[in-house]
Amino acid sequence: MTAVEEEPPRALLAGASRRWVRLLPWAVAFVLSVALLPTTIQVLTADYGLNGGLASALAVAQAAPLLLAVVRPLQAWYVIFAADVAGALALLTVDFKEQLLWPFPPMEIVGYVGLCLALGLREPRRTLLLVWLATAGANVALGFFAPNGASAMNVLLTILSGVVLVLGAALRERYDAQRRLAEQETISEAERDRRTLLEERARIARELHDVVAHHMSVITVQADTAAYRLERLPPDVQEEFTSIAATSRESLGEMRRLLGVLRNEEANGELAPQPGLTRIGQLVEATARAGVPVEFTSCDADVPEAVGLSAYRIVQEALANVVRHAPGAPTHVSVSASQPVPEPTAESGSKDSARLTVLVVNGPSPQPPAAPLEEGGTGHGLVGMRERVRLVGGTLDAGPLPDGGFRVAAQLPLTEKDFT
Repeated sequence: MTAVEEEPPRALLAGASRRWVRLLPWAVAFVLSVALLPTTIQVLTADYGLNGGLASALAVAQAAPLLLAVVRPLQAWYVIFAADVAGALALLTVDFKEQLLWPFPPMEIVGYVGLCLALGLREPRRTLLLVWLATAGANVALGFFAPNGASAMNVLLTILSGVVLVLGAALRERYDAQRRLAEQETISEAERDRRTLLEERARIARELHDVVAHHMSVITVQADTAAYRLERLPPDVQEEFTSIAATSRESLGEMRRLLGVLRNEEANGELAPQPGLTRIGQLVEATARAGVPVEFTSCDADVPEAVGLSAYRIVQEALANVVRHAPGAPTHVSVSASQPVPEPTAESGSKDSARLTVLVVNGPSPQPPAAPLEEGGTGHGLVGMRERVRLVGGTLDAGPLPDGGFRVAAQLPLTEKDFT
């Protein structure tokens, strides 16, 4: 068996997005260590009268582990807790003034409280409870040896440590809850985008079914009527046409079953023919009646049905976005077809394919209303446009304009070989 390497512990707040937050624990630990180390030596020797060597050893044991607490707060607690208890016992060997705090002087309380905050930010609740019980137990046990009698100040460390441990745990749990919520929102957003894409693909597939079914029906009819339209067909040719018709009918049946899988409850009534280039003019007129000034430039190109359907849906979604997000904005819709370049020569290189260009450009809205004019959409916006363009092998360029308007430009190939 191979041993699994344990990951090194991370520093406190190492997962914070801002750099200064990640450096904050190190800065606080450094300041506490640098400030408490000489202060502890001075107070223990000058005020309490402890031996200088012993005071220095205790100061190092009580202050230096605060740097370790940034990464391993529990291990730092073992050292500091033992040093604090040892310091309290060491003070019993000297005669100090009655008004001075015992068993834990002020600088030890400051360091211990900072350590408890680090513990609260890292350790689970059970560990924090055991730490507090150990602190309270040590305080109570040392109280029996108080040189000047019991005092309410003896429980100061117990109270402060408990409050800080609870505060640190609350902050940690709040941070964990926010982190989990952010992760869940990220996952939900990704799932939402994925579902939107799948729904749009299914919608496009349902629409293309009508286009493909039309072509398959034409093939079936031509194959079935070939024997009546063409004279003196050889028997083997008639058999070939009969086989083509049967295969076409079988393919149509399979397509209907496929469409049944893709249809949802809302799509059961989609029986109307799919629109094409000839319907874009009606779409522009309907948008103009909604209060959007639209200029329309069209062409009479003979395009494949799939390309015509894609062009219509792109214009439809673009105009719907204008109505929703820029009501009243002047809009220009252009549909044009480029002619293919003649066959290339060795010097001229490859030729460009014939393409259908769909362009929808709108300016900024003159007076945006308090609420959009149209609440519902015809699809999934740019997601649907990109899927339709990708399906026919074209390109899409969509984005805002410097004057506050928006531009949608699609290039759709018109030659069949460009679809592959």
